[in-house]
Formats: sequence, C-alpha cells, structure tokens
Amino acid sequence: MSPHGAAEIDDVYIEMSDFSLPDYDTDHLIVEGAGGLMVPFNDDQMIIDLIEELQLPVVLVARSTLGTLNHTFLSLEALRRRKIPVLGVVMNGPEHKSNREAIGHYGNVDILAEINTIDPINPETLKQVFRQHF
Repeated sequence: MSPHGAAEIDDVYIEMSDFSLPDYDTDHLIVEGAGGLMVPFNDDQMIIDLIEELQLPVVLVARSTLGTLNHTFLSLEALRRRKIPVLGVVMNGPEHKSNREAIGHYGNVDILAEINTIDPINPETLKQVFRQHF
C-alpha cells in the first residue's frame, strides 16, 4: 500500500519534516523508497520529492520483465530532470539479457547487478546476495 494510503487508514499525516538523515557519519546508508518515485506520501509530495529534499543519490531497482523499459526510462528521466544523481540500476527478477542491455544503452546508466528472486528472503540470504553482487 502506498504511504499516503496507509497513513490515511491510520489517521496520520506524513510531513516532509518527519524525515531526517542520521546524525552520525557513515558511508553505508540505505533509504528504501516506498513503491516508486512517483508514489505520494501525503497530499502534496511524492517519494521523489523526499529524495530531492534529503539530497540522496539513487540506486534504481528495476524489474527485469515485460514493461521495465518504459518504467525504467521514465524513472531515469524524472531523476535526471531534478538533477538527482543516479548511481546505477539493479535488475530484479529472472535474467533478461535484452532488457539489461537496453536499459544500460538507452538509459545511459550502469547496471550494478542482476538479482534473481530471493527465496526464502531472510537476513542470511540477503547477506549472501549482497556479498555476491556488491
């Protein structure tokens, strides 16, 4: 469920000021978006607004299957229009060589990894996939 929809059910309103980066210095911080760049988290703002406000670079996760080219290119365009740095793309799902090549070429972006479906998903399998790809 989108953040704004979940917030409505819980009768809360999410404000941009509810978000902040940690006060400590770190080279490793992952902030996961909720459902995509253009997903609202309140009546006026979307996830891409939060990324811009926090001045975060993006690793875009793109599904590997049908429909990914349009979705990924639109996402890259939205990020670049706002001058948000894109570190690269992680393909998620079954390996699809032509989609990977097209995203790298037409999207002018590095493909950082191709990660198949993780099953079961748990801390150990996540660590294993991270070590394997990053």
